[in-house]
Amino acid sequence: MHFDQRTQRALRDVGLETDDLRAASDAVVEAVAEDAAALEAFFDEHDTVYSDMDMAHSSSEYPEHDVDYADLTTHADEMRGWLRFETWGVYVEDGRILDEGHVELTLGPTIDDRVRFAADREVLR
Repeated sequence: MHFDQRTQRALRDVGLETDDLRAASDAVVEAVAEDAAALEAFFDEHDTVYSDMDMAHSSSEYPEHDVDYADLTTHADEMRGWLRFETWGVYVEDGRILDEGHVELTLGPTIDDRVRFAADREVLR
C-alpha cells in the first residue's frame, strides 16, 4: 500500500477499513499505470507535437518537436521516465491526459515546469 502512515490513519478515522484502503491504493496504482500507457501511446501516435514550453531558441509561440519516443515507468502512485525528441530529451516526473489530443507533463531539470503538448497547435491556443 502506498499511502503513508498519516494518510492511512486519517482514512481509517473517517471510517475506511484496511480492505478499503488496499482497494483505493490498488485503484491509484492502476490509474497511474493506465495514464503512463496512454501518454506513451500519445507520443507514439504523433511524429510531431507542439508545446507551450518557453524555449529561448524558438521564435514560435508554440514550438514544434519531432518525437522520437516516450519511455515512462510507474511505481505505486509515481510516474517517471524520459521523453526523447529528435535532437534532445528531458526527464519526465509526472503526467496526465487532458483530452484525446492534448497531454501535460512535468518536465525535470533544464525545464522544471509543467508543459502541455498537443498534436495540433490550435489546441494550445
